[in-house]
Amino acid sequence: MEQSGATTLLQGAVQDVASDVVSALRGGDHVRVSGAEAVDGPGGSLALAAVRVLGADLLLPHVLFRTPPAPETLTVFRETVEAFPPRADAAPAVMWSHWAMRRTLRRLDPSQAGSPGGDAFAEPDARWLDEATWQVLTHQLAVLAPLAVPGEDCAVARVARRRTVDVARGFVRAVRRRDWPQAAGAGRWLTLLDGVPDALGLQTGLDFVELMGGTDPRVALQAQAARVVRAAGALV
Repeated sequence: MEQSGATTLLQGAVQDVASDVVSALRGGDHVRVSGAEAVDGPGGSLALAAVRVLGADLLLPHVLFRTPPAPETLTVFRETVEAFPPRADAAPAVMWSHWAMRRTLRRLDPSQAGSPGGDAFAEPDARWLDEATWQVLTHQLAVLAPLAVPGEDCAVARVARRRTVDVARGFVRAVRRRDWPQAAGAGRWLTLLDGVPDALGLQTGLDFVELMGGTDPRVALQAQAARVVRAAGALV
């Protein structure tokens, strides 16, 4: 019962943080992390855990709009990166999620300027995606949606670019299965990929996914991120 209560608290914190990000994506404002002021207090560990679940997407509005994050938000993000290093035997998706957070931190945190690269910032292995079925590929890409950022390259993005049709198939499958988080994540990737079939109706599909996702802010986050990326591409 105690573990269930902690899980419920964490889920609620993740939803709150995701809502903050969605609000910033819609308004071009700073991300205001709920509970950020309590990082050093009893609620601090919960705030950090929630940010860890959301990953690099916490700072996505600042990456897309090229605005500096608020100092307190950057502090929460930096402390999360430091507090949750992946274990040596962590799953590839966990490794990549942490790598994405570190990449974002290096991009937006002036204190990281000149920090060492090399092996300390080497990309994790992505070969497991090359041989993945299109169903598994779509699931993993949805989990790693924070890596779907315009102008950023990595091994996962290169795999996605080589398998556009597979990602499109996965998007349709997720919609049919009413797996709205997976559909939203796959749709976000598709906004960055070339050769997406016109028959897919991606824009309408993402609107439908967000509508059916109801009150889940993590679905709204992916859908809104896709809109921002698509709008930026239309202006280029």
